[in-house]
Amino acid sequence: MADFLPKLLRDAAPELERILTAMSGARNLLKKSAPIHRETVWVAMRDGVRLATDVYLPTNGPAPTIAVRTPYGRAHEKLGPALQVLAQHGYAAVSQDCRGTGDSEPDTWDYYVFERDDSFDLVEWIASQAWFDGFLGGCGGSYMAQTQWCMAAHPRMGAIAPEVGSLGVAVNTTRLYMFLNAYSRSVGKGSEKVQVAHDELERAMLQETLSGGYFNEPLTESFSPSLIKRYPQLQSLSVREGQRWLWKQYSSLSGAGRAALIRDAVQEPAVTAAGIEQAQRFFGHEISHDAHTLPCASQSELCRSIRSPALMITGWYDWGLNDALATWELLMREADETVASRCRLVIAPSAHSSPGYHEQAQGRLELERTYRIQDIVELLLFWYDGQRKNTTDTWPKVTYYLMGENQWCTASAWPPPEARVVSLYLSAGGTLSLTRPSQASPPDSYTYLPDDPTPTVGGSIVSNVYHAGSVDVSDVQRRPDVLTYTTDILSRDLDVIGSLKLILHVSSTAPDTDFSARLSDVFPDGRAVQMQSGIIRARYRNLSGEPELLVPGQVYALSIDMWATAVRFKAGHRVRVDICSADFPRFDRNANRGGEPGAPVAAIQSIYRDLQHPSHLLVSVLGSPPLFKDQGRLS
Repeated sequence: MADFLPKLLRDAAPELERILTAMSGARNLLKKSAPIHRETVWVAMRDGVRLATDVYLPTNGPAPTIAVRTPYGRAHEKLGPALQVLAQHGYAAVSQDCRGTGDSEPDTWDYYVFERDDSFDLVEWIASQAWFDGFLGGCGGSYMAQTQWCMAAHPRMGAIAPEVGSLGVAVNTTRLYMFLNAYSRSVGKGSEKVQVAHDELERAMLQETLSGGYFNEPLTESFSPSLIKRYPQLQSLSVREGQRWLWKQYSSLSGAGRAALIRDAVQEPAVTAAGIEQAQRFFGHEISHDAHTLPCASQSELCRSIRSPALMITGWYDWGLNDALATWELLMREADETVASRCRLVIAPSAHSSPGYHEQAQGRLELERTYRIQDIVELLLFWYDGQRKNTTDTWPKVTYYLMGENQWCTASAWPPPEARVVSLYLSAGGTLSLTRPSQASPPDSYTYLPDDPTPTVGGSIVSNVYHAGSVDVSDVQRRPDVLTYTTDILSRDLDVIGSLKLILHVSSTAPDTDFSARLSDVFPDGRAVQMQSGIIRARYRNLSGEPELLVPGQVYALSIDMWATAVRFKAGHRVRVDICSADFPRFDRNANRGGEPGAPVAAIQSIYRDLQHPSHLLVSVLGSPPLFKDQGRLS
């Protein structure tokens, strides 16, 4: 088989490469000599609720328009300058406070559930304005990306550019914990909110956060009396049938109907991010957090509802990278051809709201930015000018950053069609080898203590306390509750580009527990730099099937989705995977009781790596397969 090397962006699209490498922040692009007219108006939604909306108008006539809907302040210091730059380049810019946030009505915020309706209504309003020339795009990241997907369901939408936000089609078996704990108390209006900025509140309540987060729910929960009263039909259905039926009903409701259902189900006065994360209890574990912005009973139907092409921007250390890639795959497979053919994907070396890959970052602008709106105004202008002039067909389908080599590369699809899957087997002595086990061997074991969980130290997180991205995890890997498996030293560079998966044969003394896996790049100086990770809750090991407890002592084959990466492991480095049972407080921690009441208990976890149980890491390799010192080439 011929070897393939990554294709460089500078060879395929030099202007795009220049922008991604050297683009300036929004404040550096402001033109003092080009004043913009800005006006605040109140836009009424279908139920009469008025939302505060700023309109930035260029000086000349009807204009193409770019809109953003945000819960973080429509003139936020990171947003306002970017909108002014867009207006100075001939676009009308519209910025709206989401319902229940900023200056918008009412005085309480229901997270996510009204955005489908309100986003559609804003597009309707813009389309009726005299200053609108007929082209409408979107901008913004995270929550603002979710509202863009909602706007994209309107036929008048021309294109969107969602940063670090997607459709909620991936399945996550553990629950986000750390970020949502403070976020739910500090963002938006409501009597239960504290008037402290989210970053300050996260620090102030860190000890409270670290003392909680235990997961010990029953395997299946009966529907609450309030849900039964609302939907008596649930009494005649099994729990799984009822969950699927309830999601279908929920997806068909208006924003007000969905808000009422969630409030009843979680017994809270308003819908919060933490409440949405808990909604899996009555919708099922396969319903992801972000599915609530544009809920739909069918993923195919959801994809076909998107009417405009997307420039999807995500990062190798974004906490939603798996969903971004799942959304991309769904769009390519199910979206209308006129939409799918015009979509583009950019995977940057960033985390959700901060830089992500920190190695050799000094002086490299592309490693120092966030790839959020304040950093990417030039990219937005390039995208929207191309959409209006029908020139974006010259853009590569996929643009990604190759960490380790620090290069922008391209692919015709994701993952790159030229990539081949290589198995690296967990072997005796903590080694990771190309050789499949050929004989019996005792398992490796460790004890997981829920009261002393393996800590989060970096990676794909959103935090103002913890350092996101490519941190050194070698200290954590020396803990007694972590097993490591490491290759021999690489004798030449190895490009791992694409999906990552760990097939892990395990047993546990607990009826339910978690298993987490992490890929790291081991440098010659001993640092182990985290590249990617994944985690699975054992009861949800059949992702689309019924939850099921473990039989203690029985061996199971688990498939741990470790998402994806693009990294060049340099000659002289080593590849390592480590295994533990927590990534806390990024995710909640398993109490190991399988839903039985009582205090958390220890679990002895056994990892099998023998002839009958060949645990192995699946990596996508572009180019030559790995070659180690004193080890032959893969056949």
